[in-house]
Amino acid sequence: MKDQRVINWLLEEDQPSVRYYTLVDILGRKENDPDVRAAYSRIPRKGWAKDILALQKPGGYWEPREPAWPKDVVGWLDFLYRPKYVSTNWRALVLSDLGLTSKERRIRKVADLFFNYKLRLGSMVNFFNDEVCIVGNTARILTRFGYADDHRVRKLYDRLLEDQKEDGGWHCFESDHGTLDGWEALAAYAALPKQKRTRKIERSISRGAEFYLERKLFEEGNRKYPPWFRFHYPVHYYYDILIGLDLMTQLGYGDDKRLKPALKILNDKRQSNGTWSLDKIHPDLGPGANYGLDVRKVKPFALEKPGKPSKWITLTALRILKRVESG
Repeated sequence: MKDQRVINWLLEEDQPSVRYYTLVDILGRKENDPDVRAAYSRIPRKGWAKDILALQKPGGYWEPREPAWPKDVVGWLDFLYRPKYVSTNWRALVLSDLGLTSKERRIRKVADLFFNYKLRLGSMVNFFNDEVCIVGNTARILTRFGYADDHRVRKLYDRLLEDQKEDGGWHCFESDHGTLDGWEALAAYAALPKQKRTRKIERSISRGAEFYLERKLFEEGNRKYPPWFRFHYPVHYYYDILIGLDLMTQLGYGDDKRLKPALKILNDKRQSNGTWSLDKIHPDLGPGANYGLDVRKVKPFALEKPGKPSKWITLTALRILKRVESG
């Protein structure tokens, strides 16, 4: 009865993305099911996606203004990426999570901005040689938007392959070893349909998954890093255990015994009413973060209230448990 109440809560029509994914991922309904099609059609017209799209400028971007080239060099460098976390890059990540694709005209505008401003080989600045967290996030956005076959997106995946460390992980900063924080490459791989993964990508997935599994998704360094044990959304480029579990189960490792400690944490965090809460909004940095951030230049962004039951976190947790069951 408790589980059914939670499912009914997720199926409410206020958030069509949650309703759509609950029907498909939790209840196993097919894409041609009338309820599924109706929920999907409402995603850009109601709820979180509608609210985000309402803030979009006519040029397809969110703040700040479009830079004048070549006069505004700083604006060119920052365009789409700053201010964190309300500019185009961050909004696009959320919209891709919510299920929107290039079938929607406003999403095509967003994709064109990435291709024109950040993925031009002749440009003075592009994402092909940027840090892996940016490359992985961009590959994930554009793959989910429907551009997996574009040669520029494939080039982003080539970069992820090149940047994998000897230990199987990735690192967003200069390093000869990986870190659990460098999860964006695996997230891009998880977004790529299996039939589009090359043998090199499959090998890279295997090595990357082993990197996470041998660390039980949270063991790194001499002490536990508290933010990894709190659940967040949007996650931007930050890691937590929920991300690790979501990726490992998406990539087919739901039956690996080394997930048990992380799964226990997931189950322990479930509320008595069957839901999970949004613990914190990023930036959520703890002691030992090894990461500096000028909080005066950051604009936090959230879909739900921290400390309250979260439809998105609950949906993600139930997806994980469903995959583990199936595995």
